[in-house]
Amino acid sequence: MSFRQMDANSSREKWRVWTPLFFSLVLIGGMILGFNLRDTLRNKRDIGTIVERNDRLEEIIDLVNEKYVDTVNSNHLYKDAVSGILKSLDPHTVYIPAEDLQSVNDDLDGGFSGIGVEFSILRDTIGITSVIENGPASHSGIHTGDQLIKVGDSIVAGNGINSERIIHLLKGKQRSKVLVTLRMPENNSFREVPIIRDIIPIYSVDASLMIDNATGYIKINRFSATTYKEFASALDDLKKKGAKQMVIDLRENPGGYLDAANSIAGDFLGDNKLVVYTKGTHTIKTEYRANEEGAFTAGKLIVLVDEGSASASEILAGSIQDWDRGVIMGRRTYGKGLVQEQYEMPDGAALRLTIAKYYTPSGRCIQRSFANGKAAYREDYEKRFETGELIGFDTTTNADTVKFYTSRNRVVYGGGGIKPDVYVPYDTSRISSVITEVLNSDELKIALWDYFIQNRNSFKFKDIKDFEENFDESDDVKDFFLSELKGDTRRLVVKALQKRTAFAYFNLHLKARLARYLFRDNGYYAITMKDDNMVKKALTLIHSNEYSKLIKRK
Repeated sequence: MSFRQMDANSSREKWRVWTPLFFSLVLIGGMILGFNLRDTLRNKRDIGTIVERNDRLEEIIDLVNEKYVDTVNSNHLYKDAVSGILKSLDPHTVYIPAEDLQSVNDDLDGGFSGIGVEFSILRDTIGITSVIENGPASHSGIHTGDQLIKVGDSIVAGNGINSERIIHLLKGKQRSKVLVTLRMPENNSFREVPIIRDIIPIYSVDASLMIDNATGYIKINRFSATTYKEFASALDDLKKKGAKQMVIDLRENPGGYLDAANSIAGDFLGDNKLVVYTKGTHTIKTEYRANEEGAFTAGKLIVLVDEGSASASEILAGSIQDWDRGVIMGRRTYGKGLVQEQYEMPDGAALRLTIAKYYTPSGRCIQRSFANGKAAYREDYEKRFETGELIGFDTTTNADTVKFYTSRNRVVYGGGGIKPDVYVPYDTSRISSVITEVLNSDELKIALWDYFIQNRNSFKFKDIKDFEENFDESDDVKDFFLSELKGDTRRLVVKALQKRTAFAYFNLHLKARLARYLFRDNGYYAITMKDDNMVKKALTLIHSNEYSKLIKRK
């Protein structure tokens, strides 16, 4: 027998000895793995349950389609089924149908591919009300006041035209070409303009300007993917212009991306300070902190809020308040302390599901109760108005009686939003219901546009300051508008404008809207803030000793 055969026989003998032990170990390992999987999957439905429930829903919808007395739409049935599933959850868990998802995402992503114009439909005609600076339309020589007649081969003037159709036609793949036909209203001439589509930003910073020689002002309308980049650029520009103190306007800002709010808060806080943390039943605690070095950690800061400031706006305001970094001014915020995550569906729809609550640095959650149902939750604004909270009677009670403490031991409360350090009600002294209705009317919009078009060639101002100082024809605009009104409507407006404060307010807003045609939102806010009650109070406070007393700073 060879040495090789002896080795083989010896190996077989050893295998026979170890075989029982080997299989015992495999059996034990399998049992351990099985127990672990059982614990891991204890709370998960098996695939059979999932299939059975999906089949049940499909069967019901098929039966309705086949047997119901009237014709039904299957897609509507699916939407209703989803709505029923979500009905008992919180008000911010929502289903977004496929046809709506793109526009929702565009708003938060901060851009889309198009030609770069804003428009308004007046008398069944599309008027270009603004041209994005350095955008495709601007490079192609399109100007504010031009009228859009055709997009490609599609006529877009006449009865039945709507904004959704225009937007659909103007959007397209990046670098794709579209031919538009324009009418010049001053001489009724037409011209065809080829435009190469490109990414068009949806700006979230509405305005960035100096209120006085030392105070900068930034208005943020949402927190999108591009907000922090816009904010950082605006802040840097204002600092170069001499801003030593800042007013940040978050009024009517519904929120958006948490990361954007965290980054902006970080610029004001610095030093790795906690901005916010989130946690949920199935979501681990996650902390969001400021950078070591913030871009504006020392100068005075006032944050303006109101009942429309929600979610990410409240995160920013709450962190500033909890760290006593600045003064929160305005009215109690919306009260949304829930975090959503978006899940894409196979059919192109999406589910925006609440997965956690967020907490300010002091530990408070500012989510207001929705125990009385979603309808009552949505009607909270009307309740605040009825109780007088919004118009001068700050009678709000704290929804949460648990005390929390800021970095300098000021008492703050959770539940029901962020309560400001300085309360400022609506200024209703100058605004009658007639003036409000007129300012929001189609008649005024059309009259302003007609006035602008008729005088377009004389609107030659190099910047906002030039316009503000040298355009003083508000009376002409008012008279032009009044000449368009008829009968009782005209008499009511004339009577309302006899009140001096109402007259001044009306003229100011006419001028501001014309400024928007020339300089977009920056022009509008540059004019209106001169008569903005909350901005004026912020300026008075920021230049007084009361500012430091409010946040207990020496």
